[in-house]
Amino acid sequence: MDAIIRQMSQPEQRQLLDWAALEGWNPGLNDADLFWNLDPDGFMAVEVENKLAGGGAVIRHNSMFGFMGLFIVDKQFRGRKLGSKLWVARKEKLQSRLAPEATIGLDGVDEMVPFYERGGFRQFTRHRRFEFNLTDSTPDLDSCLTELANIDFSEVEDLDEGCFPGNRHAFLRNWIEQENAIGLGFVEKDRLRGYGLMRPCLSGWKVGPLIAEEANIANRLWTGLARHGEGNSMFIDSPDDNPAAMDLCKSFSMTEVFGCQRMYLGHPPELDHAKIFGITTLEVG
Repeated sequence: MDAIIRQMSQPEQRQLLDWAALEGWNPGLNDADLFWNLDPDGFMAVEVENKLAGGGAVIRHNSMFGFMGLFIVDKQFRGRKLGSKLWVARKEKLQSRLAPEATIGLDGVDEMVPFYERGGFRQFTRHRRFEFNLTDSTPDLDSCLTELANIDFSEVEDLDEGCFPGNRHAFLRNWIEQENAIGLGFVEKDRLRGYGLMRPCLSGWKVGPLIAEEANIANRLWTGLARHGEGNSMFIDSPDDNPAAMDLCKSFSMTEVFGCQRMYLGHPPELDHAKIFGITTLEVG
């Protein structure tokens, strides 16, 4: 069966997100447009007999960092090695769009880790998804918390620097301003010391990024976001390499519901991991 590997169209990218929903990945309601606007050339498809059989993201964040995610083959086409062919083509395509010494990241489910390792990727840390079930109790207002819309975006960028491989100005602004999202900043003595973004998903909310200079600040941001949860579950993808992030999830009695391995091809980015309590997405980095 001949397979064609090619660039993905925007309607096909939306289909990819629909498949992600069927797989239980619980995408955000605005993810399709936000991911597409991040890198319209960053999606590849495998086609069989004029039918979309699978696809994946190959996002170029900048010349030195790219990310592979949203890797799905439609159930009716599985078991035919289409995924392997697509994955190799995606990696080669992304490498061609990056500098020779660039790093590529991905978040791999456990059963796929050996496959990715054969492709040159190495495990770095585990990302664990936790679920928090909101109660009827409403926490007290926190005078240090304010809506992100009231904070100069340059301050958010300054705090975010060092928590992501390179500048992500355009994406971060769009992410914060997405429809129906809740963004909070922690301001103390006129200085932004933490921020968090909660976006609506098919089921409940996902919090990410959650960036804070101290664990207490992350705790207060989470508590503030919970005020806006409207009784729905909240999810966060937290990294093992920040023990304070694990402590935060335990302190709120969250339930671990999923996990994957962050892996890198090339040198792992040097980030301020102690500030990262929740990553932005598993799908595009």
